[in-house]
Amino acid sequence: MRIVSLCPSLTELVFDLGAGSELVGRTKFCVHPAGAVDAVEKVGGTKNPKVERVVALRPDIVLMNEEENRREDAEALAAAGVRCHTSLPRDAAGTAAMVRSVGAALGRAEAAERIARDIETRSARVRARARGEPPVRFAYLIWRKPWMSLNGDTFVSALLAQAGGENVFAAHPERYPAVTADELAAASPELVLLSTEPFPFKPQHADELAALTGLPRERFAVADGELLSWHGSRTPAGVDYAEAVIEKGRGMRHD
Repeated sequence: MRIVSLCPSLTELVFDLGAGSELVGRTKFCVHPAGAVDAVEKVGGTKNPKVERVVALRPDIVLMNEEENRREDAEALAAAGVRCHTSLPRDAAGTAAMVRSVGAALGRAEAAERIARDIETRSARVRARARGEPPVRFAYLIWRKPWMSLNGDTFVSALLAQAGGENVFAAHPERYPAVTADELAAASPELVLLSTEPFPFKPQHADELAALTGLPRERFAVADGELLSWHGSRTPAGVDYAEAVIEKGRGMRHD
């Protein structure tokens, strides 16, 4: 089988399903597994893939994500007779289902089942531990200039919520809303997570936001964006990481 992946987390999943040798194209943002992807041809970015080149590679399937990739590119590939597998998991359960679907499409159902069951087992354990605990109110920022957060209809929010988090911007009508420092201060989250991607937040940005909002500096923490937003074979570790992040927020109440 000849596979092209236009989403970094799906590229990683292809390798973890044991089909890496069948991958003939990937985006320039597909960097995991490090080293292994170097031999695979780059076919542009997630938002601007070289559709003609993808078609020329004669893939049996192109893996796409409805959020990372553009509908018009999927339609162009379909019009060229290319089979596309698209997905958009919004929580851990949806990710397990996506892994099984991709595994079936690639003829790697057994490997996919192992990953999917791991996601489900860890998620059940995390939800059980969070049951009965008071929720930790959090905000998760993904961009600076403008500051941008995310609402409850996102994978990151769902992963943190199942661990006992409560997104202060969950009800916002936009999935990725721009928010002001004043709005963040008014929401008064117990925990403000600054993602390492897509904007590469660092500790100095936590200092900046603490000064702007007047919220205590200890409420701010840099969070691993790959672990919390890459849905696929990274999700089992992401489930545990989300729990550790929320538990840290809970522990601050007793400091």
